[in-house]
Amino acid sequence: MPRVEMNSWPSRLAMAAYASGVLLLAGYALWNYLMGSYGRILLPTLLSLLLAGALFLRSINKDYRHLCAYLALISCYLLVAIELPALGDETIFWLGLPPTLTLLLLPLGSALLLNLTMTPVWLTLANNDLSLLDTALYYLALMSVAAIPQWLRQRREMLSSTTESRDGQCDALSRHALLERLKAEVERARVMKRPLATLIIHLPQLEMADEQFGTALLHTLLERLCRTVRSCCRYHDPLGRHQTTLFWLLLPDTGEAGALIVRERLLSALSREVFAETGAIQPRIRACYLHPGEDAVHFEQRLLATGLKLMEPAS
Repeated sequence: MPRVEMNSWPSRLAMAAYASGVLLLAGYALWNYLMGSYGRILLPTLLSLLLAGALFLRSINKDYRHLCAYLALISCYLLVAIELPALGDETIFWLGLPPTLTLLLLPLGSALLLNLTMTPVWLTLANNDLSLLDTALYYLALMSVAAIPQWLRQRREMLSSTTESRDGQCDALSRHALLERLKAEVERARVMKRPLATLIIHLPQLEMADEQFGTALLHTLLERLCRTVRSCCRYHDPLGRHQTTLFWLLLPDTGEAGALIVRERLLSALSREVFAETGAIQPRIRACYLHPGEDAVHFEQRLLATGLKLMEPAS
C-alpha cells in the first residue's frame, strides 16, 4: 500500500501542472480581450481547450500520459512560435520555456533530440539585441542546465534498480536480487550437500493484460500470483521476477518429489484464480534441479534455457 501512495504523487503533480496550463492559457486569452488585442485571443483560447482535453484524458486513463505530454508540448510550441517575434527584449526569457517544458515532459534522450531539432526554429524566431551566436549559446546552456536534474534522477533510478531487492510492481525479488540469492543457495547446497530445486513460472496472460486492459489489471494479476505462490510454499522459499512474465521460485532443501508436489499445488491454486477479462490464470511451470557438483553459472544457464522454452508459443 505505501508503494501505491507514493506513486500517486507524480500523477497528482501532473494533473496540477495540466490544470495550471489550462488556467494560464485561459487567463492569457482573457488578458488579450481586456487589453483590446482581439486578434490574439483565438490561439490561446484554442490551446486552452486542447490542454483541457489532455487534462481530461490524463484523468480517465494514465496510459494516455504520453499523448497528453505531446498535446501540452504542441500547445507550448504554437504559443511561443506565435508570440516570440513580438516580445522584443523579453525574447531571451521566453526562449527557455520550450526546451525546459520538453525536458519535464519527455524522457531525457527524446527531449534532448527534440530540443536540438527545434533549435534553428527558435533561433530564427528570436527577436532581440543579442547576436545569433550569443542567443544560440544561451539556448544551449539553458538546455544543458535544465537537463541536469532529469539526468541525476535517471541515474538514481538506474542505481536503485540494480540495488533494490524488491520488484517494482509486485511482492517478489528483483532480477538482480534473485540472481544473487540463486548464487547463495547454490553455494549453500554444494557445501552442505543438500538438494536444490527451482520452479520456473511463466504467465503469458500478464503481457496480454498489460497491452489490452492496462496496468490496473496487470497489478491485480501480479498481486494475486504472489499471494497464491506464498500460500503454496514455505516462508523461506524466495520468489523472484526474472522477466516481465517469468518468475523463479527457489526451493532450498527440496528434491524432485517435493518440487513436483509444489508444482501441482501451484497449478491447482492458480487455476482457481479467475478474472472476467482474461479468464482463469493458466501458468506454465517447469522444475529444474541442481546437479551434483554443478556451479551457479551453469545452473543459471539451464534455468535461462528452460525459461526461453516455456515462453515459446504453444504449437
